[in-house]
Amino acid sequence: MDRPVDSITVLLVEDHFLARIALRSVLAGHSQIRVIGEAADGEQGLSMYRALRPDVMLLDLRLPGTSGFEVLTRVRREFADARVVVLSNYQGSEDVYRAVRSGAAGYLTKDASGQELIDAITTVHRDLRYLPRTALDRLAERTSVTDLTPRETEVLTCITQGRSNREIAEHLHISEKTVRIHVSAVLEKMGARDRTQATIFALQRGLVHLE
Repeated sequence: MDRPVDSITVLLVEDHFLARIALRSVLAGHSQIRVIGEAADGEQGLSMYRALRPDVMLLDLRLPGTSGFEVLTRVRREFADARVVVLSNYQGSEDVYRAVRSGAAGYLTKDASGQELIDAITTVHRDLRYLPRTALDRLAERTSVTDLTPRETEVLTCITQGRSNREIAEHLHISEKTVRIHVSAVLEKMGARDRTQATIFALQRGLVHLE
């Protein structure tokens, strides 16, 4: 079956052969996703990413030799627009926190369903984050108000109040461009894909309080 010209290209980086077969099989069932390469270790994954420049890298965190965390850090350092979905056997707070802080756009445990895998890839391809509820809960365990600067906390409070960027700028007496920078930083640090998730996350963890 012919693939559409605008298909999402994916690079698989997974050291277990059978796992790669399973991932490839799931992705082959989606008409808009095309696997263009497979790597069995971190160094091979880095080389293939540089050569192929896939839309999305699907990356196992536990790789022999060069770890998935190192691959993620190096890819993001070289290619700021790299979209990476990481896979892990664990859902501990430290793994989620390190992955998000290192630049991962999505996080899945290896027991995720095929539909979750598809959703993660298509979501991050749209420059959004994909963090399932369990990952958000784990991330919440590692994120505290001390991770945000005082100004970012003020911006987060405004976000939870439903203020637009213009309204935040007027309220804090700063430019809209500065607001956008702070909003991006807040979402990045909290691992939230959008303002709604940031609001839910903030209220759950008591980072801000609505009056």
